[in-house]
Amino acid sequence: MFSFVIRRVLVSLPLLLLASIVAFILVVNTGDPIEDLRTKPNVPKATIALREHQLGLDKPVVERYVAWLGKAVHGDFGKTIKNKPVWAEVSRSMGVTLRLVLFASIVSILVGVLIGVISAVKQYSWFDHGATTGAFLLYSLPVLAVGSFLKYVLAIRFNRWIGRADDPLIKTIGEGTANFCTASKPYNCGFIPSVTDFLSHAFLPMLTLVLISFAGYARFSRAAMLETLNADYVRTARAKGLSERRVIMKHAFRNALTTIATIVSLDFGALIGGAILTETIFEWHGMGRVLVESINKIDPNLLLCWFFVTAVAVIVFNLVADFAYAFLDPRIRLD
Repeated sequence: MFSFVIRRVLVSLPLLLLASIVAFILVVNTGDPIEDLRTKPNVPKATIALREHQLGLDKPVVERYVAWLGKAVHGDFGKTIKNKPVWAEVSRSMGVTLRLVLFASIVSILVGVLIGVISAVKQYSWFDHGATTGAFLLYSLPVLAVGSFLKYVLAIRFNRWIGRADDPLIKTIGEGTANFCTASKPYNCGFIPSVTDFLSHAFLPMLTLVLISFAGYARFSRAAMLETLNADYVRTARAKGLSERRVIMKHAFRNALTTIATIVSLDFGALIGGAILTETIFEWHGMGRVLVESINKIDPNLLLCWFFVTAVAVIVFNLVADFAYAFLDPRIRLD
């Protein structure tokens, strides 16, 4: 196993290097980070030259990339255009995103796989038709439509109905209440009030992610399960007299999980980069908002750090998927 990990890491490093080169080329061509400064009247040329030097804009692209890469491998991703440490901003945003997507992903996977497996086992039943129709409907809906609908129905209308319009029970924006725990409000600093405040803000974005994601997992799980149920080894297991439950769980479901593991690992690795639309709709300052703001404000160091973190996450979860293959399918060996 150790040699397998080393081989995969050695293969991943050139891939990560290539991804960083492509990302750097894209980032440096997104625009001029100090365009606002250049267009301001009466700004001395010395001030512009100093800012160019601080951001490294006065150097050739290759030299800028080498300098950035040398610092990045030591954990120094530079500073934003607002002169704040990039890694501090990205790490804070990554914590926000993880709090949002971790629970939502677990629920989506469990519910989606369960519904997909039952649909495949009970193919063409009323449950299969209903689950398939619902999954197709949710899978085809845009995140913006789902999030906006939930905002209106489960927050605005519901809070009015229970008489909580001024102090809503279900919050619609932000990942937490501003100044919730202060010296003047010590009663809010306990564990239960903090969790309650978080859940009131996280309920809608988590529900949005669950509704959109579980539909995809249900469809893929059903397709993978149907393929294994029609395989020769499943028919052989039935011919040997094994119980239907043992045939489904031991033979069909376990082999179907190899396909599901691929989808889950890639999706979760990508979600580390942020649930962009969901975070924008509900104004969560996670990795998705970092991407949007770094593009809008043309913040090269912040955008490069986002690319780097996302690429590392995808590579790591691909490695996790390989381990899952070996665990689920004994025919696959790590050595």
